[in-house]
Amino acid sequence: MKKEHQDLILKACGANSLRAGARIQTLWSGYGEIFRVHLEGCDRPSVVVKHVMFPQKHKHPGGLDTDISHQRKVHSYKVETYWYQNYSTNEQCRVPVCLAAKSFGDEHLIVLEDLDIAGFPVRKRDVNDDEIKACLKWIANFHSLFLGVSPKGLWPIGTYWHLETRPEELEAMSDEKLKAAAGKIDHILNSCCFKTILHGDAKLENFCFSKDGLQVAAVDFQYVGGGCGMKDVIYFLGSCMDERECENRVPALLDCYFLELQKAVDKETDFPALEKEWRSMFAFAWTDFHRFLLGWMPGHHKINKFSKKLTQEVLNKLKQSHSV
Repeated sequence: MKKEHQDLILKACGANSLRAGARIQTLWSGYGEIFRVHLEGCDRPSVVVKHVMFPQKHKHPGGLDTDISHQRKVHSYKVETYWYQNYSTNEQCRVPVCLAAKSFGDEHLIVLEDLDIAGFPVRKRDVNDDEIKACLKWIANFHSLFLGVSPKGLWPIGTYWHLETRPEELEAMSDEKLKAAAGKIDHILNSCCFKTILHGDAKLENFCFSKDGLQVAAVDFQYVGGGCGMKDVIYFLGSCMDERECENRVPALLDCYFLELQKAVDKETDFPALEKEWRSMFAFAWTDFHRFLLGWMPGHHKINKFSKKLTQEVLNKLKQSHSV
């Protein structure tokens, strides 16, 4: 670790010394790594460091190694840094405390509270109903906290698959009907009366669980930004259930999300109108993500019967509205 990086961490934590620990994961497409740092002489035994390094050559699993892709990622790390430095949440939608964030040329360091130490040491690939509901509760409280808040300094429209940021994937699509309808679907989602700030990448892998699985914290805010809350909900559900589970369990889980949202929102909010609008956006939000997958990785396992059925429903709705 470079001395200037060590100095930043030591100063931020008030520590006497540090030792680089294990790598937690590499960042997408070779843009750096996340690792744990062990500390001495302060009240924190460890912190987690996100070290971003922009590569000379871009690696993309779908082969889309272009400047558009690179610039999107560069901006995403700027957004994440701004998020951690300028926004805060509460215990109902816990995120790691940012202890320091600084740029060193093409390198960026974000020093974060170690969520393992804070009571969220478990990561899950499979989840039961209670654990899914814990994540939906987090998402609902996050959406409630930022309902009506302008996404200053963040992505104007959150989520990493937002149409405007994905022209190459749109061009690569072979489904001509969905390609033609993509702009209209995007417009409908962006025209919601009720808007919030989205996590933007609310997949199961970005949630850290307490030992009993009933409390969660979330990480990875590269694509945090404005929009319809249903985008986070559909992306999370699709990240932890297969097509058969989605078919059988989505209605009850949507009810759970809206129940938690109702508990969390301000009493002045017209909740029946909010719920009606966002429920009507469910199929549009799911179809919007399906559109991205078709252009990004046509063989992806999330391209399934459930997604195709919802997409057809949306296309039929658009056709009917056009013919009226």
